[in-house]
Amino acid sequence: MADVVLLDLWVSPFGQRCRIALAEKGVAYEYSEHEQDLSQKSVLLLQSNPVQKMIPVLLHSGKSVSESLLIVQYIDEAWPETAPRSSPPRSLRPRSGPLLGRLHRQEGAYSFGALVIEVE
Repeated sequence: MADVVLLDLWVSPFGQRCRIALAEKGVAYEYSEHEQDLSQKSVLLLQSNPVQKMIPVLLHSGKSVSESLLIVQYIDEAWPETAPRSSPPRSLRPRSGPLLGRLHRQEGAYSFGALVIEVE
């Protein structure tokens, strides 16, 4: 297996965001699409992203990163010597506390932006 592997499916716009960031940075990576059948998820995908079980997932030096925006930020931080930056520098990113601190409880539901979680 290569040092950098992207688990993805060609039709995914989120995976395309990651492929663009890797290409802009000039990072050589293995593109693992052939194993990704979303109805029959591969063992590698289930091991790499056991909670969400979704693509894309970036594997780098034994670490797995999921969620396309987090992958793009990771690519910028892992290969800072190559340009251009795909995400704003850490100093310019808004500070965010823990997820539970940003949830707002209203009338039996928690909301996080547009996401609403109903509780009984």
